[in-house]
Amino acid sequence: MAEVSADRSDIANANRWVVKLGSALLTDDGEGLKPEIVARIVSMCERLLDQGKQVVIVSSGAVAAGLAYLSWAERPKKLHDLQAAAAVGQTHLVKAYEIAFARSGRTTAQILLSHDDVLNRDRYLNARNTLNRLLELKVVPIINENDTVATDEFRFGDNDTLAALVANLIDADAVLLLTDQEGFFTADPRKDDTATLISVCDVDAQELDSMAGGSGRLGQGGMQTKLRAARLAARSATQTIIANGRRPEVITEVASGKLVGTWLRANKPSVAARKQWLAGVQKDSGVVTIDAGAVRVIQDQGRSLLPVGVVAVSGSFRRGDTVLCVGPSGERIARGLVNLDSQELSLVKGVSSSRLPELLGYAVDPELIHRDNLVLL
Repeated sequence: MAEVSADRSDIANANRWVVKLGSALLTDDGEGLKPEIVARIVSMCERLLDQGKQVVIVSSGAVAAGLAYLSWAERPKKLHDLQAAAAVGQTHLVKAYEIAFARSGRTTAQILLSHDDVLNRDRYLNARNTLNRLLELKVVPIINENDTVATDEFRFGDNDTLAALVANLIDADAVLLLTDQEGFFTADPRKDDTATLISVCDVDAQELDSMAGGSGRLGQGGMQTKLRAARLAARSATQTIIANGRRPEVITEVASGKLVGTWLRANKPSVAARKQWLAGVQKDSGVVTIDAGAVRVIQDQGRSLLPVGVVAVSGSFRRGDTVLCVGPSGERIARGLVNLDSQELSLVKGVSSSRLPELLGYAVDPELIHRDNLVLL
């Protein structure tokens, strides 16, 4: 496959970093939280801070740490047991970071995010403002999903996705996803001896999808989720690097621009904060199926979606809710904020905007979703 230039000056010049750490790394493959590993990670992050850079840490490990402190030999299957383990483990996880950073006189802050914090526009902006203020105060935010209250229906599902959404929140320059592999390979190196490490590639390159494999390749945090996260991060023009978290100086090496791991390069301008939020919504209020003409208009011409292009409506939603727009074959096209509720749209789908007042009995916006409130997926 064709790779773009290997020059990593963009990475070396990155000022605002999101560093994501998985449970396997912090607990040495599930053997309980290892303070010495946390201390090693913190030491590398401090070198970035000493250079005047900003660091946000997205850290897994709460459930795994909780299992060890509760003396549970196996990960439980019941949701309330998992949430109990997360509640116990989160305390020790944050304490480990607090102790490690305190050695150099630095202050940390714990932030637990839930899906609703991203779904709700006001809470999204509150989280954004809080994180930006903490960085101004030179405080190091330690972020995790709020596993204590999250359910399977309303959760990010993996901290790769959470790291990407945090990058969108704060307009990060770079995201470093630390894993147990050297980076993104052309195939699973544990199964294919011919697999080669990709040093750098355009994040939107279609070849990457087949190389990523299924979600089971590296467990929940597999390469498929990392690729999806990298593409989400790219909406804020954030560069993503995937690297082996067990390399002794991995963060320092990556941040200095060395050819370590895989750089999934974002090469598009940052989209507006509102559209970053829309792209990050994990649960839609409804689904709108649009015809091929409407797909072309919003994809190729960047125009608004009108009711005339809608062929089917699914779900119950209100004006201002987020809905997913799918094409004739069910393919994901866009997401946006609707100007009609589901009942109103059912009455006027496929109808010219000029007839909306006549059919509804009152004046409404001619656009179902204005282009300023529409993001392509």
